[in-house]
Amino acid sequence: MNIGKILEEARNGKLLTKEEAIALLRVRNDSDDFYKILFLANEMTRSEFGNKGVIFAQIGINAEPCSVNCKFCSMGKNHYSMESIWRKDINTILQEVEILIEEGVDDIFLMTTADYPISEFINIAKEVKEKLPHNIRFVANIGDFDYDTALKLKETGFTGVYHINRLREGIDTTVSPKTRIKTLDAVKKAGLELYYCVEPIGPEHGYEELAVEMLRAREYGVGVMAVMRRIPVKGTPLYDRGQISAVELTKIAAVARIVSKPNRAMNAHESTQMSLIGGVNQLYCEVGANPRDNLSNTEKNRGLSVKMVKQMLIDADYEV
Repeated sequence: MNIGKILEEARNGKLLTKEEAIALLRVRNDSDDFYKILFLANEMTRSEFGNKGVIFAQIGINAEPCSVNCKFCSMGKNHYSMESIWRKDINTILQEVEILIEEGVDDIFLMTTADYPISEFINIAKEVKEKLPHNIRFVANIGDFDYDTALKLKETGFTGVYHINRLREGIDTTVSPKTRIKTLDAVKKAGLELYYCVEPIGPEHGYEELAVEMLRAREYGVGVMAVMRRIPVKGTPLYDRGQISAVELTKIAAVARIVSKPNRAMNAHESTQMSLIGGVNQLYCEVGANPRDNLSNTEKNRGLSVKMVKQMLIDADYEV
């Protein structure tokens, strides 16, 4: 396929096919076409999103063995790799939320393992919601749920949900794609904003797998899109498979930006400065449990602070 033609058609508003997405992903990372892809993704984000940099914050509110047992996650029950087990109390969560608000985040996520009791999560969320200014979006990142639960999340004050069909779902996890998709449908039916991501990308994943999820995101009309490379966590079954390079992640992010056409923000995770020239304008700071970390308080290890994220965006000439 002619890469220049694909990019020009995308610039003019065409929705790219799976075959065209794969063609972009197959571009060599040392070629002229590689930089043309980054250029278009960067151009689209800067112009369509008003050159605005966006900061999301996620609080992992429990570190416990999880029955879904994802082979890439440090909290899988058969290979739990964190140094401790705990649940945050409400006062700790509220203190962390207040700090994040003061530091200037745009969206706040509460994350749990799949087994966390939904009733307890709702009770915590109600108290957090009371602290949030109207301009900060409130997002749930939890296990699968039905339409009734989606309505409860909305009633509680959540504006959106982070949920995805992961790469090799049902193979590297114990959840079937059908279950994930039922949750995605419940989120949209309830009128909640869906946050989507192609993840966790490892060296073994083919470009067709990535393209399928990019198009799925577009079909759901996501406002916030992301791609994430798998971090090899020592002790997890997929540790020895390694990780893709930051250059490869940047290309995948740029292609996802062009193909998925989010209307608010594009993210690449974990954050690298390089990706910010490839259409990425949104980064995460993280507090508490993180499935890509052995240390249960990730802010002391892998997790970036609001200050660090803000500086990365400023260095990329985004307005924050």
